[in-house]
Amino acid sequence: MDKHDQLFGSLLYLFHTTGMQGLGKLMNPVSNKIEKNNVQAKESIDMLEMLKEKSKGNISPELSRLLDQFLTDLRLNYVDEIKDINQ
Repeated sequence: MDKHDQLFGSLLYLFHTTGMQGLGKLMNPVSNKIEKNNVQAKESIDMLEMLKEKSKGNISPELSRLLDQFLTDLRLNYVDEIKDINQ
């Protein structure tokens, strides 16, 4: 894995972590509290979707799988959170 692949993977991880924090699945490291922010979570999903579209055919299969995994994880958790709000 070259430096750019490592940086791209780190960027994916950053958006996934930010999304999971917004969904209240991970603690906010600044406040040390679980805080929900569905707008933040949706923005993270949108950013990963944009990266997927813009990088199509230009990233390794491993990074492509990681991106798909992160998107699936965030989308499923987001749907669960929205469903809970609407009940």
